[in-house]
This record gives sequence, C-alpha cells and structure tokens, in this order.
Amino acid sequence: MVSSPRHSVSTALAIQGGGAHGAFAWGVLDRLLEDGVRPERICGVSSGALCGVAVAQGLARGGPEAAREALSNLWGAIGRAHDAGPLSRGPLERWLFGWDLSNNLAWASMEAAGRLFSPQQLNPFGHNPLRSVVAGLLDPAALRLPGAPRLFVGATDVETGQSVVFDNESISIDVLLASACVPFVFPAVQIDGRHYWDGGYSGNPPLAPLMAPAPPGDLLLIRVQPRTRPGVPRDSAEILNRVNEIAFQTALDAELSMLPPGVRLHTYAADKALAGLPITSKLNPEPDFLRELFQAGRAAAALDRLDPVG
Repeated sequence: MVSSPRHSVSTALAIQGGGAHGAFAWGVLDRLLEDGVRPERICGVSSGALCGVAVAQGLARGGPEAAREALSNLWGAIGRAHDAGPLSRGPLERWLFGWDLSNNLAWASMEAAGRLFSPQQLNPFGHNPLRSVVAGLLDPAALRLPGAPRLFVGATDVETGQSVVFDNESISIDVLLASACVPFVFPAVQIDGRHYWDGGYSGNPPLAPLMAPAPPGDLLLIRVQPRTRPGVPRDSAEILNRVNEIAFQTALDAELSMLPPGVRLHTYAADKALAGLPITSKLNPEPDFLRELFQAGRAAAALDRLDPVG
C-alpha cells in the first residue's frame, strides 16, 4: 500500500467478494466515503458487486452520504435475512462457538446433504435467499443516471471459464446472483442462454474494465480474501477453502502485475481481520459479526486516507 495518494485524477475502485466477509469492504467504503472519496469507476464480484451497486446508486442519488446509507441498508438487510433463516443461532451457541457455524445442527445437516447431492438436486428451483435482498437493493434507473459511476460486475461463464463483465445498462438481479453463485451451494444462474458461477473464479475482481478508456490515477483495491493463512489445512473443508482462496487470488495477481505505469495502487487488506476466522464464518451474516468486520474495515481505511474531493 502506498501512502499519500492524490485525488487530482480519476479514481477507480475494485472490491473483492467473500460472502459475509464482504462486511469488511463495507467498513472500508464507509470510511472512504466519509472522507469524500468519489470513484468514477467501480468493479466488484459477489458481495463486492453488491457493495458496488450500493455505492454507485448512492453517489448518483445524493453523493457520499447517500452511498453510506445505501451500504448500511444493504448489510442490515443481509443480517435480517439471516436472522429469519435456518442458520440463525441463539446466544448460547454464539458464546460457545463464536462465529463458527460448524457445530450448528442446521449447518451440519446442510453440509452432509451437500456431500451426497448436487445443488441442482437439493435446490431444483434455484431458490436463493439473496434474491429478496438484491431485489430490494437494485435500482436500474439510478445506475443509468448521468452522475452514476461506471459499474462493472464480474461473473464466470461455466462452460468457457472466462470472466464476463456486465455494466450499468445490463446489471440485473440475475447478474448479481450469478456473480455470487457459489457452485457448491447454488445451481448455476442462467442469463441469455449462458450459465454463470461466482465471478471470483475468473477475476476477484477483474481490473481490465477499470483501465478503459484511460488508466485511473488511483486504484483502490479492497481485499476480503486473505492472501496468507497461517498453518496447513487438515480436513477436506479447510483444504477446499484454501484452494479457493488461492484460485481467487491468481487472476487478480496476474492483472496487478500488468498495471499501466502511473497507476497508484492502494490496497486495503483484510488478512489481520480474517485470517484467523473459521471457514464457516464466510456464510455467517449474523448482525454482530457483520458489525465487527465493518469496524475492522473502517480501521483499515483509516491507515491510508485519501485526499477528499474538492
């Protein structure tokens, strides 16, 4: 992370996805917006895409404060959806096991079923609890307002393995669900005859859309996937999780190595906040946990304050 960035030229924002860990990005964004940062281009995948929509729509409607409010509303809705779902836990469970869901009976049942059946078999109608959250978030008209930042959402084409990027005019509820489609949990999302999985597999997030028509002066990268994780994973779930984390980093690292000269990179990394968390915490959007990650994100953003617009 470089210090003392200047906001005299365009700013681009790249937001990684990571399930409930995306609340760390919420905290970073809240602090940046509080400081008056207004990105002209935004790219995200999965929960990072949802954050990107909230920021873009908020900036278009009413500026940084409206964007902060939109983010707060988004993560509040995610927390409420969890509280109404089967994985909701009582105070005793939270006290005994912290943010780890592995001892939750409903989670254990779902995990066991997932080993025996595919998402298509368990969920043939493609029910996704995020759909109502996304439907309440997305306002296509706001994304088309003249003052809206250019927004790019990445998803992975299942058949080609390539990253497919959707922009302001093409972003829909299904696009956002496709960008967040974990293949071990949900059936692939079909859009215009193509099937998509989580955008993180092909770019977490893709940076190329942020480089056109000219590279930005400042690139703000919010990581919600740990680059390093101490220790060697032992059981199958830990191994799969670490393999995914490494895979999600590979495409991004390749793009970072080819950044055009003159682009100042500012990385807000979540390793300190996330590396010690249990694997299941990615799927644990309990409001108290989200708030904890939010505060960690704000603290990370405070370490590298951008000059405000103006």
